[in-house]
Amino acid sequence: MSASVALPPSMGEGPGSPALSRRLWRIARPIVFVLVGLLALRIVVSLVGSVDWARVASSFGRLSAWMAVPLLADLLLRQWLNAVPLAQYLPGLPLRRSLQNDLTANLMGTVAPPPADMVLRIAMFRSWGLDPVKGMAGVSLNMMTFYSVRFMVPVLGIALLAFQGAERRQWVLAGLSAVIAAVLLSALLLLLRGDVFAAWMGRSAGRLVRRFRSKTDPETWAAAVVDVRSSSADALRRGLGRSITALVGMVLCDALLVFLALRFVGVDGGALSLVDVFAAFLLAYPLTIMPLFGFGVLDAVLLGTWVTIAGVAYEPEIVAGLVVWRTVTILGPLLLGLLSFVVWRRRYGDGVSLRALPPGADGSPAAPAGDDGDASGAGRST
Repeated sequence: MSASVALPPSMGEGPGSPALSRRLWRIARPIVFVLVGLLALRIVVSLVGSVDWARVASSFGRLSAWMAVPLLADLLLRQWLNAVPLAQYLPGLPLRRSLQNDLTANLMGTVAPPPADMVLRIAMFRSWGLDPVKGMAGVSLNMMTFYSVRFMVPVLGIALLAFQGAERRQWVLAGLSAVIAAVLLSALLLLLRGDVFAAWMGRSAGRLVRRFRSKTDPETWAAAVVDVRSSSADALRRGLGRSITALVGMVLCDALLVFLALRFVGVDGGALSLVDVFAAFLLAYPLTIMPLFGFGVLDAVLLGTWVTIAGVAYEPEIVAGLVVWRTVTILGPLLLGLLSFVVWRRRYGDGVSLRALPPGADGSPAAPAGDDGDASGAGRST
């Protein structure tokens, strides 16, 4: 069974055209964000103190082969929980295939320019006999649920610090995050109430897109979102609670990965307790909204926080722990995604053409895409 997707070539992309400029920016964007992240990390390191890179290297020497077992087990649990929402929102999709779809889309979104991840998701849905429109609606609901959880977990972080005396800025951060999470959850719940709100969302999105694509018809977008609402309302009503629970568990697994990495490179409980690690990570988690899961910026915030608590003497070990965490959470899902893609391709055909025009380029409504900052859509390494 062939799973290839043939879409028309893009038009009007001559030198200097806006379409070509946007495509070049999409390709260059990850490089730019990596450089910005490294710059942010460098600034924080200069403020905290000069890193003893020889001690960072020696910290890696504390790692043993057996430590890969708990790290890998935690990573697999993290990815399994990450795949729960899509399986809840798309009837007929088993959890193992949801996991395969997420991992493969994450790989494709990392190594190929957009819309490679979207094209591959659609091809996989079709190869499994699932409606790709409902599949992408599930991906969109998954993305919205993850965004709400992303801003929900700082509340857990402040709860951990409540008995230790959290700072005012931490209370403010947690409060603002809770408001954003409540707004996002309210939007999801309003989708269950009927077509009026769904049409308003589609029409508003269509008007926004029309500023860039003159052929876009807001009413067509309104009708498309209403169709998505009618096809996904039951799934949302049934799976929202389970999805939120699974994604909160996924974030806690991520925090546990950081905790294990720090312990394995020599940061003991006297320097950073379990509460210190988890609370700082959960409070800073909204920074993962930035590209590449907050690479550089999130690391800099965590480094500054933990060095303040543990002391500058532990800075090399904390840097080493963050490197181990990033290595596991970036390379691990990519390798799992490669394995998932190979298994799917051997089973269902000759692959997917990535030279494709994204749905909606002709002004029609596009299928909702995954989170590009993340852990469930492409890029959520999550």
